[in-house]
Amino acid sequence: MGGISVITGAAGHIGYALVLELLAQGQRPRLMLWVPEEAKPFEGLNCEIVFGDITKPETLLSAFAGAETVYHLAGLVDIGNADPNVVMKVNVDGTQNVIAACKACGVGRLVYCSSVDAMPPAPEGVVMREIGQFGSGGVTGAYAKSKAIATQAALNSAGPGFEVAVAMPTACIGPYEFKASSVGEMVRMCLHGRFPVTMRFGGYNFVDIRDVAQGLAACGDPAKAPSGSCYILGGEFMRVDEFIAALAELTGRKPPTIPLPHTLAQAGAPIAKKYYDLFKKTPLFTPYSLRKLMENGRFDCGKAMRELGYHPRGARDSLRDMIAWIQEHDEGLA
Repeated sequence: MGGISVITGAAGHIGYALVLELLAQGQRPRLMLWVPEEAKPFEGLNCEIVFGDITKPETLLSAFAGAETVYHLAGLVDIGNADPNVVMKVNVDGTQNVIAACKACGVGRLVYCSSVDAMPPAPEGVVMREIGQFGSGGVTGAYAKSKAIATQAALNSAGPGFEVAVAMPTACIGPYEFKASSVGEMVRMCLHGRFPVTMRFGGYNFVDIRDVAQGLAACGDPAKAPSGSCYILGGEFMRVDEFIAALAELTGRKPPTIPLPHTLAQAGAPIAKKYYDLFKKTPLFTPYSLRKLMENGRFDCGKAMRELGYHPRGARDSLRDMIAWIQEHDEGLA
């Protein structure tokens, strides 16, 4: 692949990993950041930095000028705390602005980073694979609805001279935790010995951020990902209690033995949400995230493995590297 690759949302967890992946492939990506403060992690890397806002279309034309491929990662990831109108504005209107700017600038390929949340959950016991049509009717919550609508908008925009490929990651873990995620907060609590409970319900599919980056980069290659294609970028399914036990072991702590019942977790989630909002903390659990843990979390990434050369690593390896990264970079843990 030649030409310029632009990454919107480059300062996010997936974005940073994708930057490193494209650099490793010999590219010099153009990173569209929101504010100058986001540029710090990229100091010393062979990247071009520009600034833009996907909700302000006029800022996108200069950012996309001369680009061959745009990786659209910018968005609002929400597990239940954000204003639904803002979620829709960023994820849906922002994606439509990106599509329009791509076409105005003659960009040849758009790779949209969606989410498995855009897919309606299948009944328990059914392994979920890629679907052909996305809509807000089969999913619950503003985030899932916004990703479903934006995904279909991206696919609908494909046509002569403008190719589109969609990647749908599961729950991302791994290094490069510049902005704390829910799992990152769990890691930090475990490292400080402040995670005393386990949950004997639910589970989900966890994928390494570096594997997602590799899959996204492959989606930028027309020889691998035909226009109109979608790929689940998943990893390993783990029950919640297995995940917490692995996290405790890898942080050198005893696995917690006090079970938090699902009913109590549900009852406490709305109160916890107010706490997260008041103190501007990254939420560990919300009503939305608890519901996702109870839904079917078994995803098949076989299509990505066959067509993209995608080979995800195990969740324990990802957690080990995530813990090491946090210990090295967080003050008080190094």
